[in-house]
Amino acid sequence: MAAAADTSEASAAGLALAEANINWERLDKTRFHVIGAILFTAQQGVLHPTAVVKTRLQVAEGGLAHMSGFAVFRRILRSDGISGVFRGFGTSAVGALPGRVLALTSLEISKEMTFKYSERFDMSEASKIAVANGVGGLVSSICSCAYFVPLDVICQRLMVQGLPGMATYRGPFDVINKVVRMEGIRGLYRGFGITMLTQSPASALWWSAYGGAQHAIWRSLGYGNDSPTKPSQSELVAVQATAGTIAGACSSIITTPIDTIKTRLQVMDNYGSGRPSVMKTTRLLLDEDGWRGFYRGFGPRFLNMSLWGTSMIVTYELIKRLSVKPE
Repeated sequence: MAAAADTSEASAAGLALAEANINWERLDKTRFHVIGAILFTAQQGVLHPTAVVKTRLQVAEGGLAHMSGFAVFRRILRSDGISGVFRGFGTSAVGALPGRVLALTSLEISKEMTFKYSERFDMSEASKIAVANGVGGLVSSICSCAYFVPLDVICQRLMVQGLPGMATYRGPFDVINKVVRMEGIRGLYRGFGITMLTQSPASALWWSAYGGAQHAIWRSLGYGNDSPTKPSQSELVAVQATAGTIAGACSSIITTPIDTIKTRLQVMDNYGSGRPSVMKTTRLLLDEDGWRGFYRGFGPRFLNMSLWGTSMIVTYELIKRLSVKPE
């Protein structure tokens, strides 16, 4: 995903800055991962309460399912205090560190290898970049799913404990122990299939919206192929942030129903006999709340993805600029 950001920024409306085209070879890898761990963990901490509210709305029954995100947030604060809106954060933050290294490294390396390999073919520069980004995104997605799905299962169960019908855990290792004892290792991979099938198109949608929004913004600001001036650093950051917000908002509208099914599949156990499945989860959600049930938690998720899109792209570009090897 981050690689696509470089591509979009370098090509949108014919604009280019040296800082916007930092490839893998120019980075100090140790500094890149250390700075990335610090800044992305801070970003994750700021957005974590919205993830907790979203998850609770998606799996809740009764009156809670029809409350607004702010109402659920206040309810959590009243009953559990600040710690309630940060349930699962420690596990998520620490557990995500190796996953981020894996995802970013696999994305950048596979993108660069594919781009070099494509040079032997008679393809336009734009096509080479598109193919390289697509392969890089696919490889990174596979690696991310293999690592992050079990982490999601653990964190989401910690987020919803205390709700009616939900189990109580003493920590992440207790979650692992209970899930594996009941369902085996496959229990930690609930939702893996639907995540794999939806993450790639969702990512494509995000970057498509991001690139389109950025192109339109540059045009509206008067920057075009024949423009004699280049945007300032503050303009570049502002355009990235705005385009990221728009992309996150568009993506949340399309992907919330699938995310709701995935979340419930990963945390709910009250299906009677048999193993939970996508079809069982979908039917249960329809029985409970009709079609509008697929948009449970839409408000918090809309906010989360919009803020995530803005902060992710700005943070990632900052990390890369701070990690460039000395000339």
